[in-house]
Amino acid sequence: MLTQRTENDKTYIGSIDQGTTSTRFLIFDNDGKLVTSHQLEFDQHYPRPGWIEHDPTDLIKSVRKCIIEAVRKFEMMGHDTSRIKTVGVTNQRETVLVWDKTTGKAIYNAIVWCDARTTTTVKKLQAKKDSDKVATLCGLPISTYFAGVKLHWLIDNVPEVRDAINEKRAMFGTVDSWLLYNLTGGKDGGVHLTDMSNASRTMFLNLKTQAWDDWLLDFFDVPAHILPKVVSSSEHYGDIAFGPLKGVPIHGCLGDQQAAMVGQKCFSQGDAKCTFGTGAFLLFNTGESHVNSKNGLLSTICYQLGPDAPVTYALEGSISVAGSAVKWLQNNLGIINSAEELGKLASQVKDTGGVYFVTALSGLFAPYWRDDARGTIVGLTNYTNKRHIARATLEAVSFSTNAIIDAMKADALVPLKILKVDGGMSNSDTGMQIQSDIIGIDVERPAMRETTALGAAFAAGLAAGIWKSTEELCHLTVNAHDTFTPKIDDKMRKKKYTEWEAAVERSYGWTQVVGTEQDEE
Repeated sequence: MLTQRTENDKTYIGSIDQGTTSTRFLIFDNDGKLVTSHQLEFDQHYPRPGWIEHDPTDLIKSVRKCIIEAVRKFEMMGHDTSRIKTVGVTNQRETVLVWDKTTGKAIYNAIVWCDARTTTTVKKLQAKKDSDKVATLCGLPISTYFAGVKLHWLIDNVPEVRDAINEKRAMFGTVDSWLLYNLTGGKDGGVHLTDMSNASRTMFLNLKTQAWDDWLLDFFDVPAHILPKVVSSSEHYGDIAFGPLKGVPIHGCLGDQQAAMVGQKCFSQGDAKCTFGTGAFLLFNTGESHVNSKNGLLSTICYQLGPDAPVTYALEGSISVAGSAVKWLQNNLGIINSAEELGKLASQVKDTGGVYFVTALSGLFAPYWRDDARGTIVGLTNYTNKRHIARATLEAVSFSTNAIIDAMKADALVPLKILKVDGGMSNSDTGMQIQSDIIGIDVERPAMRETTALGAAFAAGLAAGIWKSTEELCHLTVNAHDTFTPKIDDKMRKKKYTEWEAAVERSYGWTQVVGTEQDEE
């Protein structure tokens, strides 16, 4: 165990966590402890049903403001800003931007990862010759979820994007690339980079060669010259060009779910975690070889902690709607006034009264992959009240997680013994007990929940020399946690899951019933 450091021995690491609904800047010390942070929400734009966009300038402005405010708090606590030695970046994945290298400005709003406008694009791509080869090369199915399909839509539907590409002015990137570009100077020398974890979510990266794949680019009609350079998740990307941290190097970059794996210290093959945020994302470390799923999961790069380090892969199951279902109950239906109320309501009834809520508000992701599914509540009777709906919402996330765990067992042939959890919905004791009951294994929740930001800080600190190895990271702190153990038997668990699967089937095909007028023009 490492000895506790004194203040004179302390160095600090900043972490930018740019998520789907908010941006945060957090400062950790070199014992891995959170010192202070600042968070800002930003507007979500819904131009049409199923469309979700962000204003790219909001992403940058929120990052800048969060850095300024967190550093101000840090200094008010008596700390010296010069002791912040490096910064890491973690980001919402699959969200797509295209910007003009001559102006540094985005050409179109960011299309968010859960945007469902590309349903028709998906069908067209799936109908192309050799479309089954895509998943073999990149580990991802052709779905509205991934960046490649969104970029294809932009090229087809936004003349300004096509013109910029033809005139060699266009730069493409996921949110990490947009942040790194702007943080390091923008049009005045900003870098155009992406790390392995984010690159593996574009559909353009060959998992075996760990490089952009010419065949995939041809399939999606994407020119190579607009793509960022692919680098590791832990190295020097450039220095911050503005504000109170001007000159501080950026050393870490990871997609948010992979960052949570690092923050949860899932460094061994067989380790798994689930992050319950806007969506829910369960990752399973498969070591230095990628596993091609036969059960609806994604094969993805987890991390590469240094240019000369081996690439670590993962199986992933993604649930499109988790915390966003809570927001929907709050903002759209008014059943709750805050997210914290959901668990309280759910705990007031022993079950859902036969109600099942399939939260396919933007289709179903793993392991179902049904873009035609839509949100469905079944089993409503005169007996049903808002408490049952609240509990059914928590159960929906747990059933979806169980479906992914079953697929992982089939693909990896390794049973999970424990599931590490983090993210906003993991704060609910009721929700995590329901999770344990439905999946039938222990659920472990860390006392320090900021594991996504901590993972980016770990990646930055490793490259900056603050920590020497992942082994050192594992011994940084005592990992206090809460453990939730199953309280229902296998018979009841199986019965409830069978009913859930029947509810899922009833959600299929709804876009065919209502038509596709909400899809692209």
